[in-house]
Amino acid sequence: MSLVSLVKTEENTIDSIKKGIIESLKLIDHNFKPSENVVIKPNLCYYWDYSTGYTTDPRFVSALIDVIREQISPSVKISIVESDASAMRSTYAFRMLGYEKLKKEKSVELVNLSTDKSEEVEVAVNGQYLKLNLPEKIKSADLLINVPKIKYMTQTTISCALKNIFGCNPQSSKYKYHPMLNEVIVALNKLMKFDLHILDGIIVAGNPTCRLNLVMASRDPVAFDAACARILSINPKKVKHVVLANREGLGTPNFIPVGESLESFSKHYPKTKTTTKVLLLGYKLALKTGLLNPDLL
Repeated sequence: MSLVSLVKTEENTIDSIKKGIIESLKLIDHNFKPSENVVIKPNLCYYWDYSTGYTTDPRFVSALIDVIREQISPSVKISIVESDASAMRSTYAFRMLGYEKLKKEKSVELVNLSTDKSEEVEVAVNGQYLKLNLPEKIKSADLLINVPKIKYMTQTTISCALKNIFGCNPQSSKYKYHPMLNEVIVALNKLMKFDLHILDGIIVAGNPTCRLNLVMASRDPVAFDAACARILSINPKKVKHVVLANREGLGTPNFIPVGESLESFSKHYPKTKTTTKVLLLGYKLALKTGLLNPDLL
């Protein structure tokens, strides 16, 4: 069984978030290994601000950067990565969602994996061989840290640690993978094995969006997602990519929660989800009316 820590932050401040991250790592007995090149993968979907609960708060990443530099080295190189998607360009997302500001404040690198060098690799999943691209930035990193969001998702039931690595796929036309999305998610996690998963559960998506003030950590992405499913009141056995990831040896759905009780977060998570269709309509309306124009940013 794998450890999954659950910590409740006291306030909505960087200091409080940093304290929550440190406590969550202590609870799973995590010590950072000596590293020179660290990659952080937040969850940036479309151009939705972190206040929607759909994207990783840059303040959360800022607090994590401080922890990394304090516990590894002040001079460690840190890269924040994301890739283009069918309806999103990472260049715009970094700018619109506060990551360009973070780059200047913390002297980190922003990397669009869709423009990074990559090599094609064949990965076996569920008896099939899939050809996927491995970005050089991911391959050359000493330490890979996944910072997902927790949310309901139509195609995959939930989106959390395993699904966030789908965003490391440099192919921008990601819709082409939807017919076998579960297999591709697992294949990408086999190809790019992240060392640590830390949840930004400070603000979570739903109807209404709410402040959950949750920081969660684990080294096991399957245990991590099984815990997330429980918070969403979903049986992990009903989440196909979690079941498949377990079968493919990426981790175990059997976890030991440490810290706060899982139920204390589950009972406050909004059980009525805000649909992607509604958010996307709002985004398209903002573009149409001129309230949002990425090309002018």
